Amino acid sequence: MNAGARLGLFAVGAAAAFAGAFGLAAAVVPDELATQWEGPAQMEHDDRGMESMPATPAGLVLAASGYELSPVTAPAAAGEPGELSFRILDADGEAVTSYTVAHEQRLHLIVVRSDGAGFRHVHPALDAASGTWSIPWTWDAAGSYRVYADFVPGATDAHESVTLTRLVQVAGEFEPAVVEGTSRTDAVDGFDVSLEGELVAGGAGELTFTVSRGGEPVTALEPYLGALGHLVALREGDLAYLHAHPAGEEPEADAASGPEIAFELRAPTAGRYLLYLDFQVDGEVHTARFVLDAARVR
Repeated sequence: MNAGARLGLFAVGAAAAFAGAFGLAAAVVPDELATQWEGPAQMEHDDRGMESMPATPAGLVLAASGYELSPVTAPAAAGEPGELSFRILDADGEAVTSYTVAHEQRLHLIVVRSDGAGFRHVHPALDAASGTWSIPWTWDAAGSYRVYADFVPGATDAHESVTLTRLVQVAGEFEPAVVEGTSRTDAVDGFDVSLEGELVAGGAGELTFTVSRGGEPVTALEPYLGALGHLVALREGDLAYLHAHPAGEEPEADAASGPEIAFELRAPTAGRYLLYLDFQVDGEVHTARFVLDAARVR
């Protein structure tokens, strides 16, 4: 599936999404009001060590747990090469320079447009002297983007992750992506990925992804960041952030497996969710995209 077709998987409709969703990310949680929201929305773990979602999901505030995401510096227009950079500030306004490695990285940066297009999961570099995170950056398209910084502060004893977010506006001609209905399959870089299972509002949903290539199951899935796959789900409307890792033991560094990757994910509310699965084969990371509706338990 080409990039243009994939973009068409992620939104709720041109009129509905951007009379609503394009402005929703700013209207629902504008940066100047986000600090008024109370309390962090952290990952929890069940008795099996599985990551699950609390009632209030992460990714809706720019400050939590005594930390704040600084304004994000990035190219102002689509197609303009430059650098994306930011700092994590502590309660005294000082840049944080100590982090705990989680899933093989000190910080995970997730960037996505308000309609779900343009998803990226990357790992910027930290300048220890200034506390500035930075990465070379070019926006592929204009729009309103949400930037998530997912990290574990080095100063905490609890080793709980913190997810902070800011909006970045990118100038240029904007054409929102449109989707009609859910999507349980994706074709990416020669791979076909299918999804079985359901999301359940307020409960645990079991999701299983199956990877194939040329009609044959892929059994050479490689560990990436300490797991066979990484799943990010964003709630349509406010882009609340859910992040999960596969069930089971952490694989050995040189292990290969597949074709299935299973997750348990807790959707905090009913509604539509945009799902992004990262998996690695032959040293290259691929991202498959899906759309699911979480049903309300009756």
